[in-house]
Amino acid sequence: MPTTTSDEAWRAGGRYVDAGGDVVFVRDEPAAHPDPAEPPMLVLHGFPTCSFDFAPVLPALAATRRVLLPDHLGHGLSAKPDRRYGIRMLADAVEAAVAALGIGEVDLLTHDVGDSIGGELLARDLEGDLGFGVRRRVLTNGSIYMDLAQLSDGQQLLLSLPDEPIDLITAEAWIGGVRRTFAAGSVVDDAELEALWRLNTHENGQRLLPRTIRYIEDRRVEERRYTGAIETHPSPLGVVWGALDPIAVPAMAERLVAARPGTPLVTLDDVGHYPMLEAPDRFAAAVLDLFAGD
Repeated sequence: MPTTTSDEAWRAGGRYVDAGGDVVFVRDEPAAHPDPAEPPMLVLHGFPTCSFDFAPVLPALAATRRVLLPDHLGHGLSAKPDRRYGIRMLADAVEAAVAALGIGEVDLLTHDVGDSIGGELLARDLEGDLGFGVRRRVLTNGSIYMDLAQLSDGQQLLLSLPDEPIDLITAEAWIGGVRRTFAAGSVVDDAELEALWRLNTHENGQRLLPRTIRYIEDRRVEERRYTGAIETHPSPLGVVWGALDPIAVPAMAERLVAARPGTPLVTLDDVGHYPMLEAPDRFAAAVLDLFAGD
């Protein structure tokens, strides 16, 4: 399932919505063969990339339903406002974008920081404050238990810098950092990572990495809010995990399943932190099977 969509085609196939005063880019993919029983799928990407991560699996995900892939504020083609980038701020933008699109219920697929943004949305739902419903969920590789996280040298360097734009990030360093989160045997075309880089340089987004990584500070302070909601929200949950993730190690998935007995876990052997890029066929099949549920 190779990526055939260029970054320019990805941009042309999306739309921009007003999310509480900030412009959010959303790839809004219609279903190839619509099934009226299926709500739209809302896909929340990770750091430091954007929704283009899911380009290799989008045809499969959108076979029978509409798929919504927003770029988080500070990422990809969305706005780059001059303020602190926290999980609640990012969740505000997602919620506002869903409202702007008139969506009342979704199935939720999350990755990396998208897991914690999703956790904040679920916490709001538990409190009765979310503007849309969540029917089912699939969660994949993200550091939902920070005591188990193995942050990379690059992440630790960014966290050590002041929360302000910098001019140090090159394409080679950014692409190399992403590649180091893959399993050793993973084959991902350079063109895909170069397209991701170009999308993330929109409005100089590469300069914001010391700001957009501040979500890790929020995870540490409010983990019980985000991960607690992931564990306890009543919607059915499935987990897909790359077995060789060097950052969000598989022990996180095992702890989540232990905290929520009966949760199905699909482990993808020989796959690292980006299963949608490293093993798109297997990843898409696992996600669709989990959303089909019982």
